[in-house]
This record gives sequence, C-alpha cells and structure tokens, in this order.
Amino acid sequence: MKPPILLILIIFLLIFAVELYFIQALKTVSADYSPTKRKYILWFAYSIAICSIALTAVSAFYPPPNWNNTLRFIAAIFLILFLCKFIGCIFLFVDDFIRFIKWIIFKIKSNPADSIENTSNHISRIKFFSYLALTFSVIPAVSFIYGMVRGAYKYRVHKVKVTSKNLPDAFNGFKIVQLSDIHCGSFMSSEPLVKAFNIVLDQKPDMIFFTGDLVNNETPETEPHLQAFKMLKAPYGVFSCLGNHDYGDYKQWETPEEKKQNLDNLKDVHRNSGWRLLMNEHVPIEKDGQKIAVLGIENWSGNKRFTKYGKLENAHAGTESYPFKILLSHDPSHWDAQVRKETKYNDIDLTLSGHTHGMQFGIEIPGFRWSPVQYLYQQCAGLYKQDNQHLYVNRGLGFLGYPGRLGIWPEITVIELVKA
Repeated sequence: MKPPILLILIIFLLIFAVELYFIQALKTVSADYSPTKRKYILWFAYSIAICSIALTAVSAFYPPPNWNNTLRFIAAIFLILFLCKFIGCIFLFVDDFIRFIKWIIFKIKSNPADSIENTSNHISRIKFFSYLALTFSVIPAVSFIYGMVRGAYKYRVHKVKVTSKNLPDAFNGFKIVQLSDIHCGSFMSSEPLVKAFNIVLDQKPDMIFFTGDLVNNETPETEPHLQAFKMLKAPYGVFSCLGNHDYGDYKQWETPEEKKQNLDNLKDVHRNSGWRLLMNEHVPIEKDGQKIAVLGIENWSGNKRFTKYGKLENAHAGTESYPFKILLSHDPSHWDAQVRKETKYNDIDLTLSGHTHGMQFGIEIPGFRWSPVQYLYQQCAGLYKQDNQHLYVNRGLGFLGYPGRLGIWPEITVIELVKA
C-alpha cells in the first residue's frame, strides 16, 4: 500500500528543511577551516542529504516492507542520521524563532537603539548554536550506528541462581539456558546466530528453552538459518513456545488459510530443528527418579493490544504431583495478570519470558539500570521474585525495528536451579 501524495510531500519538505538547517550549521562551524577541508565536509553533507531524499523517493514507489535486509539496514542508517539531525537542529529552530520575534518587536518599535544584538555577538551566537546542533546530532548518530554495527551482536551471558525449597534434590545445580526473541528475519546472515549458539553450547546446559518470537512476520525468514537452529542440543532437550510475532498477525495475508499454513510451517521448523514446541501443554523432566514439570503456552499478554492465544489451564492440568514447575510464557505481563493473580497457579515456581527486548536501548551498569521499556512493563529485564514465585525476563537475542542495540545488549541467560 503506497502512502498518499500529501504525506509524501510533507515528508519531503521536512527532510529538505532539516538538511538545509544542518548544512547551514556546518557552513557556519567550518567557516574558519581550510578551503579544502571545508569543501570535503560540505560535499559529504550534501551527499548524505541527497541519499536521504533518494531513499524517501524510493520508499514512495517501493514500500519498505518489500525491501530486503541489506536495503533496510542502509535505510535505517540514514533514518538514524536524519533523526539525529532533526534533534540537533531544534537548537537552530529555537534560536531562529527567538530572533524572528525580536525582529518583529524591533520593527514595531522602529528604534535603531533597540537593535537585537551587535555583529560580533551575533556571529558568536550563531556559531554557538551551530556547535550545539552538530554536537547533539553527531554523538547520538555515532552511538546508534555503533549499536547497529557492533551492539546488535555484542552477546552477553547473564548468570543467575533460582533458589526454591520445592526443587527436588536431584535437580540441585541443574543448568538451564534461556534464549528469546531471535527474530531471525532481521539477520542478514547466519554467522551471528552461529556465534551465539556456540556460546550457548559452551555453557554445557542440561536443558535449553526458547521463549518465543523466532520470526518477525513469516516462516520463510527461517530458511537461511535452519542448519544453525539444529545446533542447539542439550541432554534433557530443547523446549520452545510461541511469541506474538510468530502468528503472522502483523502481515496482510491473502486468505486466513494462508496465515494458518504459515503457522503450521513454523511449527515444523521447531520440530525439524529438534525443539519440542509446547502448545498449552506440559512435559515431565525426570532425573535420578525425581521429576519436575515444564509447561509451555501460546502467547498470552496482559496488554489488550495482543491476542490471547495461550491456555494456561490446559498446560497446568495434571501437574499437581510435580513439586517444581517451570512455565514458558513469552510475554512477562502474563505473570502479574494470571500466573500470580490466580491462586491455582501459585505452584508455578519459575516463569521464563522475553518479549520486551529491554527496548534494545538503555543504560545498564552494576547497581543501576534504566530503559524506556520500564515505563511499559513492570517486569522488563532480569530476575523478579514475589513470595515463592520467580520470573526471569530475557532481554532477547535478536532485534526488531531499530536494527541494533545500545546499552541493552543481546542476552544468553544461564539459570542454575538451587535447592533451598
């Protein structure tokens, strides 16, 4: 579906205005540079501006959903550059607006003695705001591009211990690796996934869990990565559940049958990869004659924007005899909305989720963590505990939307179960 002509025109005018302001700031700042250096800087800026306008023109006739990953990656870089320029140029907009108001007042008073500012101060002020515009454009741009080129693949292993008195003795020290939100359609090759999966295998897990969102929209995204998925193996198996993106709800399908077939094909990918996809069901895990239960449900969210496919009552039925239960549920809002809320599910000891990606952006240092996602999800990343129940929210392995990560790096979780 092509955007309306008026919208295209508005976007073009906005891009043109921002690029014009930014280049003007560059001209002001580079006025004292050597002619050769100034020429190269301005030609580079003009080239970026022309490419931004050209990509906008292409998107008007060839919609971005039809682009391949390489073109999307290039477009994302230019979009980030434009947004950072826009933020930087706000300082110039404000300065020009203030000077415009002063000019109007000056004209009304018609008094030369009330001149806005002398020439030397005027030039200095223009330079000051130009430097501000460049600073607040370049630093974010460099950071976000770093997040695309390096941050998206800066895998981090998060090791946590979950302690419970309900854990059978045989499972004391049992090691689980959790992955979530691979979004394989965002990867341009399988090499980063192979790198991540090798890190997983290096942990020597007893069991591996994947908590949903294997794809962005459709099953064909998995085709380049099928061999990589088969790398994941563990003595007690690999188990998975579905996330909100796995159902194809964000793609326009020709028929309902086509959408259903897409989901059936994705289930086959899980099975052919050696993963046991849990669809509102549970399986027993036995070690040294003792058992725990692993429950897995389809996507279930406390947010009304997402369809509730999951049926926890089906997965939970028949688990009364298992002293320790692990639930795979993609969306962490499920924990507060149902798992903790309904008394009959209070015996679910550990819930594993993903979904939030940690917003792929934030600050995370020892003793301090901040991300915009915390204003949307009460449990957004890491381990949470309420009474005897635990929730772990994985930050995700892949990325979506912004093709990178900054501050909130892709995660491989290693959970050690400990008998209290």
